Amino acid sequence: MSEPARRVIAHLDCDAFYVSVELMRRPELRGLPVVVAGSGPRSVVTTASYEARRFGIGSASPAAQARRLCPQAVFLPPDFPAYRATSQAVWALVRERLGVVQVIGLDESYADITDEARPITALREVISRVEERTGIVLSVGVGPNRLVAKVASDLEKPRGFVVLSREQACERLAGRSPRIIPGIGPKTAARLQALGIGTISALAQASTADLAERFGRRQAAYLLARSQLRDDAPVSTTSGPAKSRSSETTFDEDLQPGAGLEAELTALCEKLFGALTRRGARGRTVAIKVRLNDWTTVTRARTLPEPPSDLETLSTVALELLRAYDPPRPVRLIGVRVAGFEGDLGQAATETPEQLALPLT
Repeated sequence: MSEPARRVIAHLDCDAFYVSVELMRRPELRGLPVVVAGSGPRSVVTTASYEARRFGIGSASPAAQARRLCPQAVFLPPDFPAYRATSQAVWALVRERLGVVQVIGLDESYADITDEARPITALREVISRVEERTGIVLSVGVGPNRLVAKVASDLEKPRGFVVLSREQACERLAGRSPRIIPGIGPKTAARLQALGIGTISALAQASTADLAERFGRRQAAYLLARSQLRDDAPVSTTSGPAKSRSSETTFDEDLQPGAGLEAELTALCEKLFGALTRRGARGRTVAIKVRLNDWTTVTRARTLPEPPSDLETLSTVALELLRAYDPPRPVRLIGVRVAGFEGDLGQAATETPEQLALPLT
């Protein structure tokens, strides 16, 4: 097998993006713990300043918890039109200097800088230009693939600039939890921990057969590749914005309909709402997915007049859809999805309200 072509990939991430936008309008708040969050009883934090993070406040954590952790913090409501305008200005400047750029949400992007004669110099020029013209500070990770670049950009925030080979990244992260790797969520990390696999190094050295027995062959191969920081995904300039975002979970044991199932769906709504909020994405169509223990898969969807503005609305709609369906059998999988994002409302209007898949044999 021939060696893969050399690539140089950068991940550019705006530090505390929403807070940064707010501080440009309210410079008197600099140096204070500032939290951007909704005001509803089940609202979540979109972004916290680094001063607020010292109190244990993080993105997607409940706003009520943030108020308890740091009652002296300044809480501001999110202003997504302002965030979108700033985001457009930032990435326009990046594209002026770097040719191959893929924007992911409002506050992060990937750039393929393989063909840059002086890639590090080019990145530092971009960082300076963005801060000078927009006030936004970028943290940057550079590596041979998107995964290494993404992980590297998180290592030394704020104002991080980390360059790592894949081997260097594996060595630096060997003792860290697999949870820090994009694509390995908390439930997968917990299942790995139950197998005695608590670090990235341990996962990278795990037996393929043992992982396949627990996760299946395909997922086992994926986990090993992620733990070894292997990733051949290209940086694409042609992919459009996501049409929908979803969160789902498959239970280790089938779950009976009732309060336990509703609690799982509510937790998925919290996770999804946090992800949507961080990206400034708002969609009018809420859908659930239910897979029964006989593999019958059912979806139910409802398109709202306006996108849900808080977690409580999203959770209420999802639970109403679940109760209206009233699963007749134990449930193997449940999920929630939001579609029909602003700017793509035509899709929301044509969203199929329900779909029934025949049982697999």
